[in-house]
Amino acid sequence: MSAVDLAAVVVTIASVSVAVLAAFALRALQRTLALLRQGLEDLQSDTVPVVAELRRSLHHVDAELDRLDDAVASIRSASGAVDAASRLAYVAFANPVIKAMALGAGTAKAARSLRQR
Repeated sequence: MSAVDLAAVVVTIASVSVAVLAAFALRALQRTLALLRQGLEDLQSDTVPVVAELRRSLHHVDAELDRLDDAVASIRSASGAVDAASRLAYVAFANPVIKAMALGAGTAKAARSLRQR
């Protein structure tokens, strides 16, 4: 056996070894990919209903926010009406009340001065 024949045998053995190792690696990769695919399918089957429920909840919250916005607008309107009414009451009653208090104070002062005499 010559050096060329020996080199050919070594190259052949190395090539067969690499091919066997590559086959084992590809088989392990195939198993891993199958497990990954199954995990993704499980994840999808679990998350799709959750996302659908979240969408329904979001629509419900959106409707409630619209309703709350309407309620806040009504409260603002009522608050404006109460504010206007209180201003009107103040304007209507402030002057007569001040005059009545002044009359009472003047009457009390006059009564005191009459009692002292």
